Amino acid sequence: MGKIIAIANQKGGVGKTTTAINLSACLAVLEKKVLLIDADPQANATSGVGISPDDIEYSSYDCIVNDINPKDAILSTSTPNLDIIPSHIDLVGAELELVSRFRREFVMRQAFQPLKEDYDYILIDCLPSLGLITINALTAADSVIIPVQCEIFALEGLSKLKNTISLVNQQLNPELEIEGIVLSMYDKRLRLANVVVSEVQEHSQDPVFETIIHRNSRIGEAPNMHLPVILYDASSKGSINFLNLAKEFLVKNNDPILKKGKKKKVKG
Repeated sequence: MGKIIAIANQKGGVGKTTTAINLSACLAVLEKKVLLIDADPQANATSGVGISPDDIEYSSYDCIVNDINPKDAILSTSTPNLDIIPSHIDLVGAELELVSRFRREFVMRQAFQPLKEDYDYILIDCLPSLGLITINALTAADSVIIPVQCEIFALEGLSKLKNTISLVNQQLNPELEIEGIVLSMYDKRLRLANVVVSEVQEHSQDPVFETIIHRNSRIGEAPNMHLPVILYDASSKGSINFLNLAKEFLVKNNDPILKKGKKKKVKG
């Protein structure tokens, strides 16, 4: 049985989609079977793994609003072991369309929970808001990863997100837990960046990943090539950062990191 992880932060520009794409790809490179669900109408995760709008027949919108079987929306990517349910601009209107739906907060859970039998990990790239779609993702998820940009302003919305996660945990999904905070866009030359890192690592009451994602030109270039950074430049600092994050994630989940020539254990 797989695990669903929401990648969430209501503040834009903190590396949420970048984390979703590259953590998914690195887990796949480590021979885990991974599904990335793009739940952001901007569809940056979709284009970031090389899926063109012309290739999309069904999207996450169709799964959530039109009750399309999610298996019919799954597309393979250029990264071995990584599939995606793409997004579409139609998702912009999904919250209004779900308002009158019975148990509207559970629509995504009902749609995507059955896929846990087919994947080791399912990552949901949430849109930068705390609206009904994000609530749906948190209700469907087993845990949430919170990317936080290494800037002072990035910390301001963290408490609001944690309050939302707490409410979802109390009222909708008692199994939801915070997988960890990921510090991203770190530049060690900036004093304020170091202040943020120290503040989060020393005072956060929630788990914080030891791996820090540094600012790296290759991470910024990779989406233009419609590739995860691990496929764009495997030797770059950005690739190494995300690969280390994936390994740390697996250790945290007591999931063996496969070594070359080692056979994968059969689950169940």
